Parts: sequence; structure tokens; C-alpha cells
Amino acid sequence: MNNIDIDRINTLYHKSKSVGLTPEEAEEQKRLRKEYIQAIRRNLRGSLDNIDIENPDGTITNLGEKFGKKYSHD
Repeated sequence: MNNIDIDRINTLYHKSKSVGLTPEEAEEQKRLRKEYIQAIRRNLRGSLDNIDIENPDGTITNLGEKFGKKYSHD
């Protein structure tokens, strides 16, 4: 998701509040919002997968290796 897409989401939002959207614009807005949410989830999952926790016995557990493959948000 790039800044042009985010700007388009904002433009469509403001237009929907002022004059309304055409059916094509409403579909575009829905698609762009879905892509945005998927991008946020991928970024968050990538960050969470890189967290290491030190256990009381001194060993290190990587949460991405332990839990990362159980969930898919794409």
C-alpha cells in the first residue's frame, strides 16, 4: 500500500461525506480499504514474529517460530 492509495482512500471518504459516491467509487473504496487492512496485518504480523522472550530458565523463545504459522490474515 503506497501513499497514493492512502490519499485515494481519504479522497473517497471525504467525497462520500459531501456529495456521495458512484457505485464504481464505492467498490473502489471497499477494495482499497480491504488492501489497507491486509497491509496493516502483514506489517503487524512481521513485527510480532520478530519478538523474542527470555524464559525464566534463560532460554530464548521466538514468538514467530512458536506461534507465527498458526495464523494467516491474508
